[in-house]
Amino acid sequence: MRWKVTNETRQKPLADRAEKATSFAHRFKGLMGRTELPVGEGLHIQPCNSIHTFFMRIPIDVAFLDAQGRIVKQMMALPPWRATSVYLQARSVLELPAGVLAASGTQEGDRLTFEPASPPPMSPG
Repeated sequence: MRWKVTNETRQKPLADRAEKATSFAHRFKGLMGRTELPVGEGLHIQPCNSIHTFFMRIPIDVAFLDAQGRIVKQMMALPPWRATSVYLQARSVLELPAGVLAASGTQEGDRLTFEPASPPPMSPG
């Protein structure tokens, strides 16, 4: 299932087709090996309070979220081959294409919401 992610505080969309990674395998793999992360996509990792970008090929924007969806820490354009600190308040992490947080004016303290994305229309067959 894909999710629409909105910065509720600023009324700005952040992603319209974000994946949720809740299994150990999906959380572990994350975005490793991806050569691009198009605008509109993202990865919500839950539970999670620190990440690394080892074996990644692209920079990403990162928002660490508390249990209420408030951003407790954000990093813009985190390059490959980095590791973050552990943020004890964080319960999940949203990874987005580099530039999305700045373009939307997103800041620490903002609240994000997640809702199921509409399924793509069925093609006539």
